[in-house]
Amino acid sequence: MRARVVLALFAGLLMAQGSAAQLLDKRITALNPLDRQYMDLQRESLNELTLRYYGGRCCRSQSELQYLQRLLDDGHVLPDQTRELQAMGVALGDLLATELDMHWVVYEDIQGRSRALRLGETENYLFPVTMIARRHEGGDKTPVQDIYRQAYESIEAVRPPLPFQ
Repeated sequence: MRARVVLALFAGLLMAQGSAAQLLDKRITALNPLDRQYMDLQRESLNELTLRYYGGRCCRSQSELQYLQRLLDDGHVLPDQTRELQAMGVALGDLLATELDMHWVVYEDIQGRSRALRLGETENYLFPVTMIARRHEGGDKTPVQDIYRQAYESIEAVRPPLPFQ
């Protein structure tokens, strides 16, 4: 009887390890229509803020990242405004995607579901939606331009060289 219980426990442990292994795997999918719609709303809300306070739209170029920094510095976006902070991350991500030839995907793993940027079909990802939010919510005052530069450099370092380089 005791041997059966031990075998049953061992078999249960193996099954549990198998399910944990499945949970550790990631799943990458395309953005669905709701993801696109939500991200578009975030872009619109951020543009409304930058137009209202600074008379310009954000962020089609690196120079326009100043709008994100000014929103933080001037107190127009506070650490408890997660939605606005994440909208800033979407804008940051759009600029990174354009400049690094990346694309938006849904990245799902044991931690949950996130919108991420992926470099081609590689295993190189950035998670810009939360890059500003997590720092600012935690009291970290890293300038937006530095966040952008660090993300850019991390992907630039793993990008395959262009032909004839």
